[in-house]
Amino acid sequence: VFADSGISAVVPLRLVNGPSRCAGRVEVLHNHQWGTVCDDSWDLTEARVVCRQLGCGTALSAPRESRFGQGTDRIWLHEVNCTGTEAALSECRARPWGEHNCNHVEDAGVVCSDSNIPDPGPLQLVNGPNRCAGRVEVLHNHQWGTVCDDGWDLTDAGVVCRELGCGTALSALGGAHFGRGSDTIWLDDINCTGTEAALTECRARPWGNNNCHHGEDAGVVCSDSALPHLAQVRLLNSPSRCAGRVEVIHNQQWGTVCDDGWNITDAGVVCKQLGCGTALSAPGWARFGQGSGPIWLDEVDCTGTEASLSECRAKPWGDHNCHHREDASVVCSGSGISEVAQLRLVNGPSRCAGRVEVLHNQQWGTVCDDNWDIIDAGIVCKQLGCGIALSAPGAGRFGRGSDRIWLDDVQCKGTEIGLSECRARPWGDNNCHHGEDAGVICTVHFILTRTSDFTECRDSRG
Repeated sequence: VFADSGISAVVPLRLVNGPSRCAGRVEVLHNHQWGTVCDDSWDLTEARVVCRQLGCGTALSAPRESRFGQGTDRIWLHEVNCTGTEAALSECRARPWGEHNCNHVEDAGVVCSDSNIPDPGPLQLVNGPNRCAGRVEVLHNHQWGTVCDDGWDLTDAGVVCRELGCGTALSALGGAHFGRGSDTIWLDDINCTGTEAALTECRARPWGNNNCHHGEDAGVVCSDSALPHLAQVRLLNSPSRCAGRVEVIHNQQWGTVCDDGWNITDAGVVCKQLGCGTALSAPGWARFGQGSGPIWLDEVDCTGTEASLSECRAKPWGDHNCHHREDASVVCSGSGISEVAQLRLVNGPSRCAGRVEVLHNQQWGTVCDDNWDIIDAGIVCKQLGCGIALSAPGAGRFGRGSDRIWLDDVQCKGTEIGLSECRARPWGDNNCHHGEDAGVICTVHFILTRTSDFTECRDSRG
């Protein structure tokens, strides 16, 4: 539509850097110079006016943040606000020509129905059991690519499910839950409001701009997939998203998991669900700090084949006999934390006092008391969730072991997450005998024994 049509204030318009003349970055001509439109307040209403003006059918999406690349000339329009009845974009309310506080990262785009793009996006879920569950992939520049899970949540997943006509979102999965893609990672840092008609309308980095790898590919499970709800899980109080205190969401509230029966198999399901590799350890006793919300799960018993922790056998939600000192934790291989060898205290009066034994090459063995001190003992107590160390007895105080002596000349700094991270001779290299086996007594030992004494006293009195 040009000025000689009799419609005042109508200026030429074009869509550039898209797959066709009906999809791309919005540019308008003013003062004989093409310029872009800022995406502040940009939505489907404005996009419909553009598509109508160009004779490109109806609007499928109104992508923002330079989804079709950044312009290089003037930014002509800002805060465009159309009613939807206008014949041209230049008839919509907006700031005066050239007045804005934007940059080209905010250039607005449009996808119209006549663009030969089959769907808004378009979008598909792959590597799942059906079209309503799987890895999220979008088409750009005639190539399918994935979406990074940075910031990926149920609101974003809800837009995907609605766009595909798959109902509502049950789960927003990260960590390549439905396998790793192999093509371009098109979208990162997606942040939907939930009202968008298509994922491409959500705020995100420009196409292809990401700091991710395919181990972070996002996935979705929609209500029409016929799959059960995979309750979301997260790991907290650690520098890595793949290590920390286990928390699950139920009734829209996050809560912890009790460590009763918690083991490496249960931890493995969490790591798999989060796309964090395999489980290195399954510490209990609030190794990564105590939670403050509900304790949702107790006596979790996974087989290891489950896709989600919520699929494992457990007491009913919220039914437990625990406190937050028993919050379960996980360290996964994807955490960047080196493997923490399993550890136990044996031949003592409780699980928090006894002879130190570590597992290496699938065999339990002892620790020599050469240089063994309260700092080393403190790492053991922390690793076992047994509080702090009260003493570090040596000389086989809790009896002589009979298997290998795995560690000698242990020298911890006190910041390690597990005894196997401390400096020591190589595994099995020692000049010791079992009369030098190291032991530990932790503070929680006394909590356990006093609780037991109280229970016995109460029972004896009826």
